[in-house]
Amino acid sequence: EAARLALHAGVDIDLHSGTYLKELPALVRSGKVPKAELDAAVRRVLVAKYKLGLFDDPFRYGDRATAKRVTLSPQHRALARKAARESMVLLENRNATLPLRHSGRIAVIGPLAEARETLQGPMPAVGKPRDVVPILDGIRNAAGKGVAVDFAKGVDVGGDDTSGIAAAVKLAKASDIAVLVLGEDRPMIGEGNSRAHVDLPGKQLELAKAVKAAGVPIVVVLVNGRPLTIPWLHEHADAVLEAWLPGDDGGNAVADLLFGDENPSGKLPITFPRTLGQVPIHYAHLETGRPFDPGDSYTTRYVDVSNSPLYPFGYGLSYTTFEFGPLHLDSTSLAPNGTLHVTVRVANTGTRAGTEVVQLYVRDEVADVSRPVRQLRGFERVTLAPGESKNVTFTITPSMLAFHRLDMSYGTEPGVFDVYAGGDSTATAHATFTLQRDSGSHP
Repeated sequence: EAARLALHAGVDIDLHSGTYLKELPALVRSGKVPKAELDAAVRRVLVAKYKLGLFDDPFRYGDRATAKRVTLSPQHRALARKAARESMVLLENRNATLPLRHSGRIAVIGPLAEARETLQGPMPAVGKPRDVVPILDGIRNAAGKGVAVDFAKGVDVGGDDTSGIAAAVKLAKASDIAVLVLGEDRPMIGEGNSRAHVDLPGKQLELAKAVKAAGVPIVVVLVNGRPLTIPWLHEHADAVLEAWLPGDDGGNAVADLLFGDENPSGKLPITFPRTLGQVPIHYAHLETGRPFDPGDSYTTRYVDVSNSPLYPFGYGLSYTTFEFGPLHLDSTSLAPNGTLHVTVRVANTGTRAGTEVVQLYVRDEVADVSRPVRQLRGFERVTLAPGESKNVTFTITPSMLAFHRLDMSYGTEPGVFDVYAGGDSTATAHATFTLQRDSGSHP
């Protein structure tokens, strides 16, 4: 029955279970699965393989001879480095702690500073740990001859041993700044590795507090595969860079951003909670029956923590600053087969060039089923020189406003929509438009 329902629903490939191989022949012979339905699924798979070129070259890098020729070339490394740094997100930067200066003494502290396998993530394919540039090495590569870079592990990623904290504190006191590389190691990340608590594992937070108490600025580099609850770092770290699992050239990519050779431009693709009790938390949540009102205690709220996330979806800082102007719509009405253009002006108000990710969000004010408070409907990377500004225009079509309605048909409903644009999911630049009714619309 599962095989029949799945095929009918459009699941063309049964990847691991073997259920299709076992059940479909009898289902087709009995007439419970029409042969035409099976043929259509097979044809879609074959078309996909044809478009991938597998009929011309069935192995596509899968044969031994080709595999031996595949190397981690300089071009591959350059692309890996670029992808890594553009994915990293600057979460905090108090008092312009970053970029680091190419002078003085830097203490690199933490259990993941020398990590190789963890930077590759839980599914590295043919990646080899020996090819990975650890974050400590990346910092040393970028620091230059005028900078002393010393290392202390402090603590393990997990466990209760704190005997190394004293040495880390001693090193920090002898340094101008401390870079703490903290987070999760590979056995904690990926498929089959859920965590009941999503704060820093082991004694890493204790290490961070001790180094902060040493009186030097602390920069935290996070290596992790999930959003973490890091309220203490949010409040007390001088800078926080979310590095994720940055791959083979991750150490150099981290250093590119720490020393300011490149300007951070990444944005969060997930929401960071303040505490585990807020989970599940995401930007596109449904409105409640009693939306939060700070003046009314009988609305949706926590009594011990803010409703808002620690860091919202789409968030990310830069070494420069950006400002957004008001939204301009070319029409306040969207026809059933029409288009609507939303324009916002973004300006670089800082002192160095930078890239902002301009984001467009839409909200359906009233529908026959609950709709998210906001949905991302467009984004564009815009690079601006200091003082430069640019108009960014997004196109909205009715298909972007469709959803599964109360009767489970897929389509639109006429009515008023809110549109927002800005640098993250809390964007305040706002306008409204009306989607007109068509023959396929619900009342």
